[in-house]
Amino acid sequence: MNAMDAALICRALGDSNRIQIVELLMNGEMCGCRLLEHFQIAQPTLSHHMKVLTECGLVNGRKEWKNTYYSLNCDVLTAFREYIDHLNCGKACRQKSEDRDCCGEENPGEVCRSRGEKTTGGCCGQKSEDQNC
Repeated sequence: MNAMDAALICRALGDSNRIQIVELLMNGEMCGCRLLEHFQIAQPTLSHHMKVLTECGLVNGRKEWKNTYYSLNCDVLTAFREYIDHLNCGKACRQKSEDRDCCGEENPGEVCRSRGEKTTGGCCGQKSEDQNC
């Protein structure tokens, strides 16, 4: 998956109805007529949502007589999740993780200050000799 593919999927998931459609399809293939029962939208609106989801590759559609059946494209969804999972804020994320480890708290500096502990820089700061943080 590249950035352009991920952007198309993000755009497709930028609508709450489309996110709900993906959630419904997590349970397996569904006919468009059954999907429509879950929304208060017109059939042409559902068709538009399904077109957006199929064009980005997240959803597969297959025609059977007059009905179209939709299912998740698990390969694309998995590739998208892996792409998103690799995004992080680098050193800043590692620093935040290290900060959390010092006290086991989400905002250790604030925790230490609220306890009246004296610190001198760093996440909680370097512990003063007589302080435990």
